[in-house]
Amino acid sequence: MSPPLKLFLKRWLINTVAVLVAANVIPGIEYETLAALLVASLLLGVLNALLRPLLLLLSLPLVVFTLGLFILVINALLLMLVGQLVRSFHVDTFWAAFLGGLIISFISLVLNTFTGTGEHRIDLRTNRTPSRRNDDDHQTPGGGPVIDV
Repeated sequence: MSPPLKLFLKRWLINTVAVLVAANVIPGIEYETLAALLVASLLLGVLNALLRPLLLLLSLPLVVFTLGLFILVINALLLMLVGQLVRSFHVDTFWAAFLGGLIISFISLVLNTFTGTGEHRIDLRTNRTPSRRNDDDHQTPGGGPVIDV
């Protein structure tokens, strides 16, 4: 299997799990068949890749004014659009979509972080080992300055 196809399938699976969790936790988000869940998660991924950047650009003043909270509204609107386009996937209200978008974003973030499939990963590194401080010149033996506050 080619690496791009493998990455696509991992992301689709993660998105499907996130939508599944949201559908089971939030009343008002329902799916009738597994096929509907798979199609809904695929369509949500496509809309997030193609339509979301345009919506973010058009609503940039609102996003800035609300300190990014308007992005949650965009996520809810995209989830409601998926509910309108996929026959066997239902999103009843805006608030169900809003909470579902929050859950989908959180679950996707966590799973992408653990699997390394997302664009962002948490990576902690140290360039040198900690060493004792030299009080005479406020320098560590590794050469970096020490700032005492």
